[in-house]
Amino acid sequence: MMRRDCLTLLSAAAVAPAWGAPGCDARWPLWDAFVTHFVQADGRVIDASTPQKHSSSEGQSYGMFFALVANDRPRFDALWRWSVDNLMGGQVQGRLPAWWWGLAPDNSWRVLDGNSASDADLWFTYALLEAARLWKQPAYERDARLLLAEIEKREVVAVPGLGPMLMPGEFGFVHHNPERWYFNPSYQPPPVLRRLVSASPVGPWGAIARNTETIFQDVTAPSGFAPDWTAFTLDATGKGAFGPHPEKQDVGSYDAIRTYLWAGVTPPSDSLAQPLRTALAGQVRATVAAGQPPESVTVSTGAMRGTGSFGFSAAMLPLLASANAPAALARQRQRVADGLQQALSPQAVQQRQPPYYDLVLTLFGQGWLDGRYQFTRSGALAPAWTSPCRATPVH
Repeated sequence: MMRRDCLTLLSAAAVAPAWGAPGCDARWPLWDAFVTHFVQADGRVIDASTPQKHSSSEGQSYGMFFALVANDRPRFDALWRWSVDNLMGGQVQGRLPAWWWGLAPDNSWRVLDGNSASDADLWFTYALLEAARLWKQPAYERDARLLLAEIEKREVVAVPGLGPMLMPGEFGFVHHNPERWYFNPSYQPPPVLRRLVSASPVGPWGAIARNTETIFQDVTAPSGFAPDWTAFTLDATGKGAFGPHPEKQDVGSYDAIRTYLWAGVTPPSDSLAQPLRTALAGQVRATVAAGQPPESVTVSTGAMRGTGSFGFSAAMLPLLASANAPAALARQRQRVADGLQQALSPQAVQQRQPPYYDLVLTLFGQGWLDGRYQFTRSGALAPAWTSPCRATPVH
């Protein structure tokens, strides 16, 4: 990299918060903080906010992605080993990870719910594929392909009128009388889907990516907000339509905030980028107008309730950057910096574990904004540490 490229990174670091841009040789302080507060030495990501002091497949898979972005291979290995040993019964072949592990009523530590969570399964696969490529470790790719085969077999179904669709998990999301399928729009990050297309060219991932656009165009209208969950139901004539989840209704909150994050980090060259950003414009307008994102929205009416935490602001950073809203972007970035300072202060951490989900959203959103990583059009990961700036002195 030329001198001016390194100077650009250093300049960005100078004006960023303490957790900000990488520079030419800096560690990722926020990842270090996450490891300190959430990752045990054996590779278990623990969320102590629940009585079960649980670990989830989501937390393990996100941790592996962040470890790859941070070029932290020992931690990546530990996270994957713990996941295989505890969520997959010690073997990858023929298994999907259980989604929830923790302290059981009999005081044993074990799987608490053996169902899978497909978003975590996709992130596991993605992290392994990209770790194999970036670190040149074929064993990771072997595990990724074994897991991907199980995802395609157990978590993808053909839905009449739609085609191949990713179910939220292996069990419990397909219902009869009436015929109905439940989906979570936040489970399908476009860059991850693109990477799976290249890993499994004859698989369902190209069709699932196209169906992602269909879902968003249908479920976000007319307000421009995304729901946490949606249902696709066939009527008596066999015609299908999206509608509210019968129990969760058309509320968008803690799951839906990730849809705005994924739309923001999808590169503009991806054909899904603009349709998703257009479909989700209501959330951008609301954040700009109110000065912070809402905590909860009724999608059908656009009625908003509460104020999202600083993690919600972090999730909005990439989308605000793409929307050319510099004042709103600066305000949310400052809100994230203030939230991190408070959550990670010595006084706060003495009393409780920092907020897990807020830090996860910040690692994704702030990390992207600060240039820690990007995705290519084909879904490949481009972390900052692969830049020659990291290895070549500035002369």
